[in-house]
Amino acid sequence: KLVIQLRQKKQEATKLRKKAEEQVKEFRSAEKRSLSGLQSLDKKIESEKEESSDVSTVLTRKNSQLESIGRLVAAAEERLAREKEALEQTEQEIEFAENDLEKQNAEARLRSLSDKINELVEEIKSRQKTAKKISGDVTDFSDIKSKIVSKIQKQTKSKPSLRETKSSSHKSVQKFLKELERRTKAEESAQKSLDKAYSKLKELLAKKKTAAKKR
Repeated sequence: KLVIQLRQKKQEATKLRKKAEEQVKEFRSAEKRSLSGLQSLDKKIESEKEESSDVSTVLTRKNSQLESIGRLVAAAEERLAREKEALEQTEQEIEFAENDLEKQNAEARLRSLSDKINELVEEIKSRQKTAKKISGDVTDFSDIKSKIVSKIQKQTKSKPSLRETKSSSHKSVQKFLKELERRTKAEESAQKSLDKAYSKLKELLAKKKTAAKKR
């Protein structure tokens, strides 16, 4: 009866020890997953920060180009206004020229002014076209940056949850490691008691056998 009781006790101790092992394994796996998730998330955030920095650099360059073109267009428009004033003045000089020589000189200046005006108009149109394209690029890159920043914010918000899971899993691992150690010792103690009982039972059976032979 004692052997049977001790065997059951040992089986129960083994069952509890295996359960503790499974719990340690489960929480270690959860800790490992959360740690891996954190590392992966940190890499993504770092990569997206670099991408955001690259986009910011492009945006800065594009905005500088826009400002530069704006200054060039403004300067060209000022020159255009002056050339148009000169053109009107020259047209009046032609109208009121006192002789053919004055008229011819004024007409030559008029042709030169007309050429300059046409050049300035084309320059302004070309620069405005370029500015429109760059402005579109600025809008596109601003949208890209906004999306990246939004992703970084979203991923950063998920970090505390992963950290909490990692921390709680680590604490649970430590708790069940102690439990496993206690259950292992209990199993070993039960095995020793069972071994002793088996030895005693063998001795009793041997004595019984010897006594039976003597009878």
